[in-house]
Amino acid sequence: MAIVQQEPIVVRSTLDKGATDLLFRNARTHAAWQEQPVTDELLQELYDLAKWGPTAANTSPLRILFLRTPEAKERLLPALHEMNVEKVRTAPVTAILAYDTEFPDQMPKLMPYRDTSAMFGTMPAEARERMARDNSTLQAAYTIMAARAVGLDCGPMGGFDADAVNAAFFPDGRWRVNLICNLGYGDHEKLWPRLPRLEFNEACVLM
Repeated sequence: MAIVQQEPIVVRSTLDKGATDLLFRNARTHAAWQEQPVTDELLQELYDLAKWGPTAANTSPLRILFLRTPEAKERLLPALHEMNVEKVRTAPVTAILAYDTEFPDQMPKLMPYRDTSAMFGTMPAEARERMARDNSTLQAAYTIMAARAVGLDCGPMGGFDADAVNAAFFPDGRWRVNLICNLGYGDHEKLWPRLPRLEFNEACVLM
C-alpha cells in the first residue's frame, strides 16, 4: 500500500479586523491635536517597532529628531510653509524624519557577517544619498504604522524648505531631512470627511 505524502499545513498568523482597522481603515491624517502629552517612553516603543521593517541590505538609514519642546519647534517654524506652522506649533511632538548620508559607518553592526561598509562607502555620493533617501522613505512609512500601533495619530506632511530645515538642525550635512510628521492624539472632531481610494482593478494588474 502506497503511503501518500501530505503537504505540510502552513499556519499563517494574521491580525484581527480590529488591528487592521487601527492601522489602515480607521486611521486618518491629523492636523489638529488634543492637549495630551506623548511620553518619551512611547516614542521609544514606536521606534523599537519601526526599526524591524526591511531596508536594502539592512542599511537602516532613517534618523529621527523628535521635537518635543516649544523652543525646538520654534527653530523649525521658519522653514515651514504657512499652512503647516500651526499644525507643528500645536502638535505634542513633531518628528523630523531624516536620513544619514554616512550610513555605511553602521554597516559592521547592521551586517556583521559581511562587511559592506567599504562597498557602500565607495559608491558615488549621489547614488549613496539616493539609497539613503529611498530606504529612509520606507522607514518613514514603517514609523507611521508603528505610531498607529502604539495608539498615536499622525500628521505626515511636506510643505517645508528642506535646505532651511537642514541648516537649522543638521548643519554638518551628514543627516538630511526627508519628511516631517506630527505625532500625538488627534482631534477627531476636526477631521475632514474621508477621501476615497482607488479600487483594486483601478490600481492593480494581475499577470
